[in-house]
Amino acid sequence: MLKIDTHAHYLPRDWPDLAAKYGDNRFPVIHHGDDGRHRIYKDGKFFREIWPKTWDPDVRIADYARFDVQVQVISTVPVMFSYTSKPQHALELHQSLNDHMAETCRSHRRHYAGIGTVPMQSARLAVQELERCMDQLDLQGVQIGSHINDWNLDADELRPFFEAAQDLDAAILIHPWDMMGTDTMPKYWMPWLVGMPAEQSRAACALIFGGVLEKFPKLKICFAHGGGSFPYTIGRIEHGFNMRPDLVAMDNPRNPREYFGKLYFDSCVHDPRALRYLIDTVGIDTVMLGTDYPFPLGEQEPGSGIAALGLDEASQARLYHGTALEWLGLNKARFD
Repeated sequence: MLKIDTHAHYLPRDWPDLAAKYGDNRFPVIHHGDDGRHRIYKDGKFFREIWPKTWDPDVRIADYARFDVQVQVISTVPVMFSYTSKPQHALELHQSLNDHMAETCRSHRRHYAGIGTVPMQSARLAVQELERCMDQLDLQGVQIGSHINDWNLDADELRPFFEAAQDLDAAILIHPWDMMGTDTMPKYWMPWLVGMPAEQSRAACALIFGGVLEKFPKLKICFAHGGGSFPYTIGRIEHGFNMRPDLVAMDNPRNPREYFGKLYFDSCVHDPRALRYLIDTVGIDTVMLGTDYPFPLGEQEPGSGIAALGLDEASQARLYHGTALEWLGLNKARFD
């Protein structure tokens, strides 16, 4: 059975050192040590170690083959968003990443599809690069953050981007980044364990309550990490909508639960019971395989969460590839 991982992070081995070029340490830089280790630095501090499977397409294909997964939908690592840097400078990084991703997809067409990245701090430049991703690079859409600096995703400044994404039929992957509360919970990896799920609920609520999904009903949005805490707190969110519409329903009178069936979610929730709840709540037709490869918080055996549910073949096919093909706007024959 065809299996497509819709949440697989990818970087080039090297990218432009814009921190040095522009004197802006907010840009991430890569250092390949004599000890064989590969480390990303940001703001002059160690951020993360990465490995050859982060950038080597053949190593990745072989790694996935161990789990009978044939296709990866690659997207950059959120630290590369660089939303806090000058828009034109960030565009230079985004273009470099997108060019590299497109080349990988061209060279390994049966194993890769691509979700690009755009400088969301400038809607004009984001639209410009989105158009290039779709029209020139043959990518399937873009990944964006759960918020953009001080803007939530309902910000008026972002409307031109969402309008363009709808017009271009672009898939959008929303990924948590710059997690809320980071400064007040520095220990125990809590920004990643607590903040990341909350970021996804923040993004979903902003898009719903801000009326973005009403204004652009054909947007194809997928929330990474199973939508974070959003699907699991929908009861509380709906209750708040019903009890205090003066506070919650200010810009959109529709019940937030009505958007299930119109939003997509990946399956990266790390618990079969949570995945079954997600499918029961949002509908099997909008859930798809996603792993957060190749990082420690990702599903370590791609596809194992879905396999653990013991579903019939048709349901498995929908989760393993049917929903993904719909979201990406691709035909199954591309991967034959």
